[in-house]
Formats: sequence, structure tokens, C-alpha cells
Amino acid sequence: MRIGLLGTGHVAQALAKGWRAAGHEVLLGSRHPGERTGLGLPVASLGETAAHAEVLVNATPGTVSVELLRSIGAPALAGIPLIDVGVGLSDDYTELSHPNSSLGEQIQAAFPRTPVVKTLCTMDASVMTAPDTLDGPSTVFLSGDDAEAKRTTARLLTDLGWPASSQLDIGGITTARGQEHFALLFMGIAGGLGGHTFNIRVVPPRVSTEE
Repeated sequence: MRIGLLGTGHVAQALAKGWRAAGHEVLLGSRHPGERTGLGLPVASLGETAAHAEVLVNATPGTVSVELLRSIGAPALAGIPLIDVGVGLSDDYTELSHPNSSLGEQIQAAFPRTPVVKTLCTMDASVMTAPDTLDGPSTVFLSGDDAEAKRTTARLLTDLGWPASSQLDIGGITTARGQEHFALLFMGIAGGLGGHTFNIRVVPPRVSTEE
């Protein structure tokens, strides 16, 4: 599959390497591709990346994501599943830029013909592509309104090492705000642990065997 990743930071690079190792064709998109050489990954303009992609991934800072997507244009994005992993945070990581909504919802509202799926934003980049390095299974969430886009996203998550048993569909795109708002708790947990390499696990009730 041809995957276009918008952004060239640590998250975009980690995901690109993970999917490339799984056999996908990846391309990073940048506003200034000539300045992003030496990454060991192909880089093109944002527009070229969108034109290349069967699936797009938004890995840009959440405070500028909608603006960057608008620079590509709604017609170029129409019909392409967009996996959104961004979170909008203040410079000191203490406040959300979408406190009463979510970046995922904002993108979906701005581009109604682009099916958006929110996922992978509740963990560090190192965990996104190597969940098996943790001490036991953990959970990755999916939010979105389009069933086919979710199925595509689920397959790509599996390629990163997330089995179906670790994937939890929590509903429509409005549930993306729950994923993004977890960022504040994430920062607190990271402070308590002294590191960012961890994840959470949803533990359901034990199934009773009693009749």
C-alpha cells in the first residue's frame, strides 16, 4: 500500500519505518522537502505526498494540522482515508488547543469527503511501532465515522504489531476527543514513571463461569 505521511518529525519517521518494514511504500510530506534530506526516507512536498497516497497519515503538530491540510486542498484529499495521530498542545504541554472538541473532529468537519480515523495518539512514538517491547499487551483505540476507513486502519495497525485483540473501536469521530484529552494524563503518568515508554490497557470484567 502507498502510505503518505504528512510530517517529518519523530512520529512520522517511526511510523514510516514501521510500515516500510512491513512492505508498504512510504513517502513523507514536508512544506520544505529540500531541507529534510538525510532522513533515510523519501521526502516530497505535501501535495506530492497526497497525490502519491492510498492512505494519508497526519503526523503534523495538532495546532497547525488543519491549516496544512487546507494548503493541500479538499479536492486532493477527497476519498483518501486519513489516519490522524496528532494532538494539539500548548508549548508547555499543559493545555489542549481543542479543549471542547478534538483535532480529529476539526479535520473531519473541514474535509467531509475525507474519512478520518483517530488512533495511536495515546502513546509515545516508540510504542506505536513496537508494542511487543512492553511488559504485556496494551490497547490502541480507533475513532471514526467510516467503517471501511477503520478496517484499513486496523490492518495497518496489525502491520505495526497491534493484534486485533489490542484494538478497540470506541465509536464515531466525536470519541476522538477522549483519545486526545488523555494527553494530559499521559504527561502526568510520564512524570510519575520518569519516562514516556508505556501504554495503557483496557481490562474488561472477568467472565464468570458460574451458572
